[in-house]
Amino acid sequence: MGIEAFQHVNTRSADVERTREFYETVIGLTVGPRPPFSFRGYWLYLGEQAVLHLVQRADGDRHHEGTGNLDHVAFFASDYEGMRRRLVDRSLPFREAVVPRDGTRQIFVKDPDGLTIELNFAPLT
Repeated sequence: MGIEAFQHVNTRSADVERTREFYETVIGLTVGPRPPFSFRGYWLYLGEQAVLHLVQRADGDRHHEGTGNLDHVAFFASDYEGMRRRLVDRSLPFREAVVPRDGTRQIFVKDPDGLTIELNFAPLT
């Protein structure tokens, strides 16, 4: 018995609507089916897989203890220049890097709640 697959990341948002919009229009995930929980939120899909669960944080609730070591969430992406334009057009600050080992191009951008999203793109050929 062991781990067989990655399922999802769950984040709690100060403004779940703003955060959903970011992940839909900037990152490219899509809202999909979600069980009828008693609290507000969304399940965001990459293809057929719900990879990100968004939950509305209660007013005044800042974060769960013990989750402060999460640094970022990464996605493999395509259309490097299109993503750069999308971020620039929305005046979203971002950082670019290249992985020395294999030339993977990276863009790092923060979501509305401050979580860093790493976008990895194939090296230039």
